[in-house]
Amino acid sequence: MAAPFFSTPFQPYVYQNHQDAVIPFQIFGGEAQVVQIMLKPQEKVIAKPGSMCFMSGSIEMENVFIHENEVGVWQWFFGKAVTSVVFHNPGPSDGFVGIAAPSLARILPIDLAKFGGEILCQPDAFLCSVSDVKVSNTVDQRARNVMPSIEGFLRQKLTGQGLAFILAGGSVAQKVLEVGEVLAVDVSCIAALNTTVNVQIKYNGPVRRAVFGGDNLVTATLTGPGIVFIQSLPFRRFSQRIASDIPKHER
Repeated sequence: MAAPFFSTPFQPYVYQNHQDAVIPFQIFGGEAQVVQIMLKPQEKVIAKPGSMCFMSGSIEMENVFIHENEVGVWQWFFGKAVTSVVFHNPGPSDGFVGIAAPSLARILPIDLAKFGGEILCQPDAFLCSVSDVKVSNTVDQRARNVMPSIEGFLRQKLTGQGLAFILAGGSVAQKVLEVGEVLAVDVSCIAALNTTVNVQIKYNGPVRRAVFGGDNLVTATLTGPGIVFIQSLPFRRFSQRIASDIPKHER
C-alpha cells in the first residue's frame, strides 16, 4: 500500500518502495522530534552530520565525502556541509538508528515517488534518507523581481524515488492546491513544495522596509497544482526573536 505524504507525530508509519522492501519508522516527540528507522541486515540510512541521537550496537557509522557534482557549486560557495553520515547494518539481525532534529522542528517523511521524483525544500531542510534520494542545492530562478540576499532563495532539491525526511519549524500545515488555486505565503514559512507549483515573489512595501526591518516583507504567491508544506516558525525567525531579547551588553 502506498505511503501517505505526511505522518502525524506519534503515529507508526511504513514506507514501501518499488523493490518491495519495507522500511518501518516512527517519529517521536512534539516540537523537537526524533525519527527511529529500523534497518534490516545490509540496509543503510544517509543523514546530515551531527544528527545521530542513538543507535543499536549492530549499526556502523561512517562519514562520507560528497562529490562536488552531487553537492553543487552553490553549496561549496556558501560553505555548506559537503559530507554525509552513513548508518549501515552489517549484522545478521535487525537494528535501528535514531535521527534527531537539530532545533525545535518537526520531521516530515516525504515519499519522493509521490512527488514525481522531485521536491524543492528550504535551505538545510534535509535530515536523512532511505533508498534512492539525491540532495542538491539550487537557486530559485523564478524570483527575478526581488533583490534579497541570495541565501534566501537557495533551495535544496531532493530527487529520486526513495524516502526522505525533512525539517520544518514549529507547527506544519499541508496545503493541496488544485489547478489554478492561489495561496499567498510568507517566503520564510515555505518548508517544501512540488516543482509543479508556480511561484511569484514580491516585496510588500518600499525598499526602505528591508533596511529598517519589517515583518512579512517578502510574500510568495503560489499557484497550483501541487502540494505545499508551510511551517509556522522558521528557524531564522526563531533565532531573531531570541537575539532581540538578549540585552546588548550580553551579546
